[in-house]
Amino acid sequence: MVSSGIGTLNESSLHAELKLIVAEPGDVFEHDLEGFVVDIRRGERLIEIQTRSFAAMGRKLDTLLGRYPVEVVHPVAVATYLHKEGRRPRKSPKRGSRYSVLDELVSIPSLLDHPNFTLEVVLVTVDAVQVEDPKARRGRGGWRVVDRRLRTLEDRFRLEGADDLLAWLPVDVGERFTTADIAGASDLSRGEAQKLTYCLRALERIQLVDHTRAGHHYERR
Repeated sequence: MVSSGIGTLNESSLHAELKLIVAEPGDVFEHDLEGFVVDIRRGERLIEIQTRSFAAMGRKLDTLLGRYPVEVVHPVAVATYLHKEGRRPRKSPKRGSRYSVLDELVSIPSLLDHPNFTLEVVLVTVDAVQVEDPKARRGRGGWRVVDRRLRTLEDRFRLEGADDLLAWLPVDVGERFTTADIAGASDLSRGEAQKLTYCLRALERIQLVDHTRAGHHYERR
């Protein structure tokens, strides 16, 4: 593996650790391409480790997808252990799941059907290192996360097209359904069901057919 040394100083520990997990012999790290720094280049294939918002990749993806196959690797923390100086680590009550990736997919839903785009979701348990910060926004109790580290890798899966996302619709949800129907027939929350239908509408896999007091009604296209 070859590295140009560009862009590595500001990456989190989690980002760096995932990059090593994904990498294969012969990969080039931190490759400078068309004004962007790509995490990994494997021949013509580009791999981005995206631990933050998908929206931040917009310009890079718009530029590179037309010419290169791009794989985005995104971690979802299914469990987080909080580390504060002088205190014992404690487990955060916040948990994620495979469906948490919908939080980010809503910003780029149509890209899932781009022939050059692939998304790999990595489910992880992480250690979050926190420092005291009186300016930390309300709800964080005066603590700010300064680094995230991989504790364990739990699972990984790929979304290679709209049909992979369509498979998240429950089989027995019926021909016409609401987000409440989806949540009731699966382990998605109502909010996750709303994000799923938003993405599937953008991908033209479902269509809005009615609106009643029960909510929006959809059908598969």
